[in-house]
Amino acid sequence: MSEPTMENTEPQEGLEVLRPHKFDGIQEFDNPMPNWWLAILGTSIAFALGYWAVMHAYGPGIEPGKRLTEEMALAAQEAAKRSGLLTDPLLWKMSQDQAVVNNGRAIYAVSCAPCHLPDLAGAIGPNLKDNLWVHGGNPMAILGIITEGVAAKGMPTWGPMLGRQKIAEVTAFILSYHKEGEPVLPAQPQAQAR
Repeated sequence: MSEPTMENTEPQEGLEVLRPHKFDGIQEFDNPMPNWWLAILGTSIAFALGYWAVMHAYGPGIEPGKRLTEEMALAAQEAAKRSGLLTDPLLWKMSQDQAVVNNGRAIYAVSCAPCHLPDLAGAIGPNLKDNLWVHGGNPMAILGIITEGVAAKGMPTWGPMLGRQKIAEVTAFILSYHKEGEPVLPAQPQAQAR
């Protein structure tokens, strides 16, 4: 590559103005940027400085990341309200609603009775009437076991087959045989074998 050289190029009338240096035999035109381009550049810089000042430095604005986090938390709360988020107290309350218990009984008769017997006494699966529980006896634990199953003991995953509402009804049906606040005891080794 050759070194830049300086040549005296006086502007000539009717010709484009060239910059007074040459690099590799190439000379640049000395044209100003178009005004519309400079206006866009200046507006963008001014907007960026204003945005920074209002949103990040001095103004009352909330940083976009924080605003998104707050909006997502609000949306999650709204979704939980509309979806009827299941809790232990809600499942106990459902167990006292005869219509829910009857729906749960019908689903239990088809899906659960072959292993747990129609009277919940247990056959292949454990007894569901007593207060001895293999995998936890609080309402959410029962709901979780029905939803996720116990593959090691042969209980299928009912969540995809029955859906959330039917599983909640079956849980309410099982809880209708129990009283809120009764002791939940770990099952004896022979019951755990089931």
